[in-house]
Amino acid sequence: MASGDLERGAKNRGNNSNFPSFYVETAEKQWTSWLIPMFVVANIVVFIVVMYVNDCPKRNFGSERSCVAKFLGRFSFQPLKENPLFGPSSATLEKMGALEWNKVVHGDQGWRLVTCMWLHAGVIHVLANMLSLVFIGIRLEQQFGFVRVGLIYLVSGFGGSILSSLFIQRNISVGASGALFGLLGAMLSELLTNWTIYSNKIAALLTLVVIIAINLAVGILPHVDNFAHIGGFFTGFLLGFVLLLRPQFGWVESRQFLADARVKSKHKAYQYMFLMAAAVLIIAGFTLGLVMLFKGENGNDHCSWCHYLSCVPTSKWNCENR
Repeated sequence: MASGDLERGAKNRGNNSNFPSFYVETAEKQWTSWLIPMFVVANIVVFIVVMYVNDCPKRNFGSERSCVAKFLGRFSFQPLKENPLFGPSSATLEKMGALEWNKVVHGDQGWRLVTCMWLHAGVIHVLANMLSLVFIGIRLEQQFGFVRVGLIYLVSGFGGSILSSLFIQRNISVGASGALFGLLGAMLSELLTNWTIYSNKIAALLTLVVIIAINLAVGILPHVDNFAHIGGFFTGFLLGFVLLLRPQFGWVESRQFLADARVKSKHKAYQYMFLMAAAVLIIAGFTLGLVMLFKGENGNDHCSWCHYLSCVPTSKWNCENR
């Protein structure tokens, strides 16, 4: 997200997610979620460290602008006119590793493509993202384990940073939303590739599409980095086809009880087709994106209308600083 950015389960299997349950019960292993809670704690700790470094009273000493929540001392927030999300200054975020195109491309600071997703612009920003991460991520980790879900989260955040850098080159960007949208994308592809083991397929699909559409629609507001959302979403969507395959219905039971000799293959042919196509697109997309980025190219030069995906100008605001 930019510096002003705001972002089915198994029946009776301990699913505490807010998402509806459409999955058909199987004998698959249920994992204990620990990585996603660790990610939540890490993001909160990093935000506290950033606020400590920011030290608003010292930064604004002698200024007419007043820090918010002064009783917090050096943890108080920047003036709301500067940061309405109750957080640090843009300068502090940049110092701590925010995504900034010029420093990535010309300053040999490619690490910002990763560090930016652990930073947040304010209390509202970090709380919104962490609540979303809890609701989405814990459910996925319980069903697919920490390795696969952790990979999707981290690689999607990286993919979102690449797309953001290609199209937004005059502002800094921070936030875990690219990674979060990656988890949403993975949920969608997991539904599609495991289509045959779901009940109420259409209801599950419509629910996910509506949730994703609403979240992406928020990205057309100013100061929201929708390119990070889009990049993270498509990265997670493709990774879901690769990492979140489930055995076709009846395969697990047939292995255990030899009750259904007709189930010969663990996965269906279309699942392997999705997997191979997604793997090729992931490799091609990351290669093309990184080459364009480090050559210093501007994605807007190759797509004259793409800027509308992140900000739509109205009579209330403009998008000139994008």
